[in-house]
Amino acid sequence: MSVDQASAQVSGDRLPAPASVVVGVGGLYVAQSVIGGVIFTGLPAVLRQNGASLNDIAFILITVLPWSFKFLWAPAVERFRSPRRGARRSRLVIGVVGSFAVAAVVACALIGPTALGPLTVAIMIASFASATVDIACDGHAVESLAEKNRGWGNAAQVGGAYLGSAIGAGVFLVLIDHVGWTQATLVMSGVLVALALPFMATRDSGWSARPDRPRQSLKAALKRPEVRSGLVIVALYVLGQKWSMVLLTPFVVDSGVGLSTVGLLNGIGVTAMGLAGALGGGYLVRRFGSFPVMTVSLAAQSVVILGFAIYAYLGVRQPVMLGALALASAGTLALGFVALYSELMGRASLDQAGVDFTLFQSMDAIVSLIGWQLVGTFGDALGFAWCFAIAAAIGFATVIALSRLPRPSVG
Repeated sequence: MSVDQASAQVSGDRLPAPASVVVGVGGLYVAQSVIGGVIFTGLPAVLRQNGASLNDIAFILITVLPWSFKFLWAPAVERFRSPRRGARRSRLVIGVVGSFAVAAVVACALIGPTALGPLTVAIMIASFASATVDIACDGHAVESLAEKNRGWGNAAQVGGAYLGSAIGAGVFLVLIDHVGWTQATLVMSGVLVALALPFMATRDSGWSARPDRPRQSLKAALKRPEVRSGLVIVALYVLGQKWSMVLLTPFVVDSGVGLSTVGLLNGIGVTAMGLAGALGGGYLVRRFGSFPVMTVSLAAQSVVILGFAIYAYLGVRQPVMLGALALASAGTLALGFVALYSELMGRASLDQAGVDFTLFQSMDAIVSLIGWQLVGTFGDALGFAWCFAIAAAIGFATVIALSRLPRPSVG
């Protein structure tokens, strides 16, 4: 039991039922990924269909920036959500800020896909609101789930990302084909509201803030060795895997697999394996702990990435083998990220859970952007085989480095 947990129990606080927490935050995680799927996959396809240039589409994608830099306003959000005295305000923050996200999606429906300026503003509002909701949601999850149940919370987070992306990137496009942009986007706004209802029906964590608790801040987070080592873990863990992720679809296409097959592979196979990996991760983390599962899954993922490198180097043309590698990658990736986020939850202080965990997620997003930029800059020159080999090498090196990093202290 951590010091934070012990102090909370001494004060007589009681955690809400784990199932209600997992269902509630799971709905929010799905909703956030619906927005992400609409913005980053569904919308570019619609824009291209309506004659937008690649430059216009790339401009729209700057709306990812709030997710990369949400740590800048996380302390202010957490100071309001979790005051030193009085009740937690997770539902208030998520209800109010989430309403702005829904309203922005409704605005997108009314603006239409051709007015890029107003559409970008509306999307930026939706992205900013969604990122802010995520701060409060993560803080609530860390506070409300005991250590033994955090694997299920992270399974909801990772599995929700896969499910939400399937809705926002898949169902959304199907609806557009049948009912048009406006109606399809309004349906998505209704889905967001429905997904948030389970959380709004649950109570906030029963843990009252300590009156002598330090003021939530980035400085306080970075003073803690658990946070600093956690940031190193995220940076190392993410770089190789996100590098390989951005390569995967272009590599599959260049290997001669048709777009319809790629769509089925991503829409059904990868989503199913991602959900299976997330659920398996929840079970394994509960049984064996986050750190061992995280290390083993990273080693397995690195082996899979090395398989892609060998496949590319040998010039193999076996779609079944390639599909099997892609599915194995999706499953191990999801399992590993459940374990990673569970480990990071253990490193977040209950005094400022949302700030600490947001720092970890922002590091994930920033390193991902760096990795994607590196691939864009050097990928063509190096080729798929060397890019995958480098990603695998980073993964294996990280497995070795993880054993030397300090673990959070427990008492």
